[in-house]
Amino acid sequence: VGGGHSIGVPLSVSAMRSYIVPSASMTVHPVRMNGTVLGVPQSLTYIDRIQERIIQFVTRRSRITAEDFRRLMTNTEELATDVGSVLSGQQAVDLGLIDRIGTLSDAIEGLYELIEALPPRYPEPKKGHNIG
Repeated sequence: VGGGHSIGVPLSVSAMRSYIVPSASMTVHPVRMNGTVLGVPQSLTYIDRIQERIIQFVTRRSRITAEDFRRLMTNTEELATDVGSVLSGQQAVDLGLIDRIGTLSDAIEGLYELIEALPPRYPEPKKGHNIG
């Protein structure tokens, strides 16, 4: 990740292994909606359900706890005109949101490691069996 904002957080944790460059930042904030949103309990319930699904997804796919992720989402002391948190690459790793600091080359090398660890897709035919 070179910078993860909003939906970038769930996208980043959906990978089998995640990397972030040291200079990157990740923005964690509550669910937002734009356009016409009715101020009725059903709208708020809907937003709460979406937010809970995102929290569950992120915490199942990373090492961050639901409590820590919620705290980052609802932080009112960091951003002057908004709610949420901006994390450096190292903070994202330290909190367990991202697996490790690395470059694009590191991520590609990690991908090859994962591929090498997979069982062969098409096993070699048994001796004595002729194909074709």
